[in-house]
Amino acid sequence: MNKIALDMTTSTALEANATPPLRVGIAGLGAIGATLAEKLAGGAVRGAVLSGVAVRNTEKAAEILKQINSKAQICLSFSQLADCADIVVECAPSALLADITRPALKAGKKVLVYSVGALISNWDLVEFARQHKGQIIVPSGALLGLDAVAAAAEGTIHEVRMITRKPVRGLLGAPYLTQNNIDISNLKEATKIFDGTAREAAVGFPANLNVAVALSLAGVGPDLTKLEIWADPNLTRNTHRIVVNSDSALLQMEIQNIPSENPKTGRITALSGLSMLRKLSEPLSVGG
Repeated sequence: MNKIALDMTTSTALEANATPPLRVGIAGLGAIGATLAEKLAGGAVRGAVLSGVAVRNTEKAAEILKQINSKAQICLSFSQLADCADIVVECAPSALLADITRPALKAGKKVLVYSVGALISNWDLVEFARQHKGQIIVPSGALLGLDAVAAAAEGTIHEVRMITRKPVRGLLGAPYLTQNNIDISNLKEATKIFDGTAREAAVGFPANLNVAVALSLAGVGPDLTKLEIWADPNLTRNTHRIVVNSDSALLQMEIQNIPSENPKTGRITALSGLSMLRKLSEPLSVGG
């Protein structure tokens, strides 16, 4: 066999043995979804490609895909999105959580969920995923140390408390404030506006406290995870302080997140999903 033929044979064999790319579908192209789409289209995650997007406004989606030079499919239904992807990333309004996740889970695929707060009221999705051999994945979002909390939960956790401080504009419009006639628009100093559980916060602050629910799922659950929320007119960053007391470690963690174009969401939130996709597609995975 001559050298050219040998090279062609070797190349063909390598292509045959090559691992196909992880196809990523994104539901929602807001601050999080658009960032993920741009990163994936730019090749930020080796071994992963943006295969499809599902949105209400297809014209806007087409413009975004054009700007990032992506040929991803614009899907007209969540079922169609599930068909063209190996993993679906949910970053849409929380009311759509079940509609987005069910088609992918039914097909035995993975779903990366950002609307973690809505997962509590749609807990049947976990059993649905188990029945169909699908998987729901929760990214770390705007928090740190969820892998350490999950490790501590393999032993005994005695207490989990989280104190969240946010700029006023990041909390405006929350249902809890409206229902309790709490006006924070003219605050002059830091004010505690909530003290309760992660489950209660998920209902009262659905666009703000997905982080608290993620923490609770990693640890002792939404009813035992205690949470304070402070509105602070002097802050420019979303701040979370977490204390976890367990039989294996005392964890004390704090993160100050720079808000994205959406003041309710930190910039690191989208990047946490990108990191998770990297763990799924590359040969080396570090952390939880």
